[in-house]
Amino acid sequence: MFRRFNRPDNSPDVAAPEKLPPLTLEPEVIVSSKKHTPPKLSEEERDRMERERKKAERFMNIRMDIHKRLLETLNLAAIEKASDADLRREIGAIAREGVQEMGVVLNGAEQKQLLQDLMDEVTGLGPLEPLLQDPTVNDILVNGPHQIFVERFGKLELTQTRFKDDRHLLRVIDKIVSAVGRRVDESHPYVDARLADGSRFNAMVPPCAVDGALVSIRKFSKDKLSIPELIEFGAFNENMAAYLEAAVACRLNIVVSGGTGSGKTTTLNALSSYIDNSERICTIEDTAELQLQQIHVARMESRPPNVEGRGEVGQRDLLRNALRMRPDRIIVGETRGDEVIDMLQAMNTGHDGSMTTIHANSARDGLSRMENMIAMSGIEMPLKAMRAQISSAVNLVVQVSRLSDGSRRMVSITEVTGMEGEIISMQEIFKFQRESVDESGKIHGKFTATGLRTAFAERFKQWGHPLPNHIFAEAPRQPKVS
Repeated sequence: MFRRFNRPDNSPDVAAPEKLPPLTLEPEVIVSSKKHTPPKLSEEERDRMERERKKAERFMNIRMDIHKRLLETLNLAAIEKASDADLRREIGAIAREGVQEMGVVLNGAEQKQLLQDLMDEVTGLGPLEPLLQDPTVNDILVNGPHQIFVERFGKLELTQTRFKDDRHLLRVIDKIVSAVGRRVDESHPYVDARLADGSRFNAMVPPCAVDGALVSIRKFSKDKLSIPELIEFGAFNENMAAYLEAAVACRLNIVVSGGTGSGKTTTLNALSSYIDNSERICTIEDTAELQLQQIHVARMESRPPNVEGRGEVGQRDLLRNALRMRPDRIIVGETRGDEVIDMLQAMNTGHDGSMTTIHANSARDGLSRMENMIAMSGIEMPLKAMRAQISSAVNLVVQVSRLSDGSRRMVSITEVTGMEGEIISMQEIFKFQRESVDESGKIHGKFTATGLRTAFAERFKQWGHPLPNHIFAEAPRQPKVS
């Protein structure tokens, strides 16, 4: 059905070869990235590990040889139209023929594993496919063909997943980028793309990647985390949630600030849940990651230039167009360039309640980065005027952070209250106070108010979202026990 050249039905079956000892697959072992002194192994244990390594390498060679046979035999045009069951049946038949001709005997478990690996090679991303299907994996980081890390629960782990060689890794990269109309080679050695499941993909190939191709995949959960779930996970507390609900409902302009992998997008998704369904929302992103649940959402995604260097559509182009689409709110997935100018103007010209994220280590640093972006855009503006523009546009900065134990916390909520001379005035309303670290490295602390009353209390009251004063009361200090 899927073969380029089918054998006649009356062709003799290939005689079964002499049985060889069954091949045992090496199970996947997760090794923690935490530094430790490896135990000394006995000579017997080293021999056993060497035998297992050779068996795993042999199985990899068998898989790659049969995969080459599949590419030569299968009708690739028919694969796209075939059902999963039919394709699996055809691949299984070709695999059995190949194994017989190679003189290899596999047990039932090995045959099942081989078939799944071949399916992943033909229809998926090869060795990376099981990691993509693993719900506990947040990031997949490939440093050459033989070193693949994953992030689980905020911690990096080295896996036993391997590519056969550089060519195998490059073939998978080319498969991903060609599916979205991109290319990556020596003349253009890096590329950004989005996988079919929405995951963000970045690759860099030699000569820029010295030790083999580099791949980074950021996975995104299909199920958006709700506010109660984030509170349960310890991302913030009920008082902070009540304050943020009032801030979103009263259309404050919010900037979510944080480092890479700190949970900015997750926080932005959570904040968007407070937006009323009656509002029209326009989202603008480089890679579509936001998962808004409202009825009226217009999603836009930027586009890089084609191979000829034409056709680029940047975030600034989308933002300018969004202003003509009658939005109630504009949400920019990440502000990183000259689109900050249009974003601030939108916040200042009738699009209250807009939101964006920015890479920064503190609320003050976030506003400073905005200043730098405006300066690098080429617009000549006095520093005081630049800061006045930012202070009038941004009302709230929510700082999120990934702590050393892998947990993600909302470490600060800061209001922008105006200008004092040439300095933007800010006041911190809530913060995460670190208290201790236990033996396992887990950080213990508490969320607390700073004792400052919100500058938007009157606005909250006028909009029908008054907040009780006790929310802003600083927690009493516990007496020291000698």
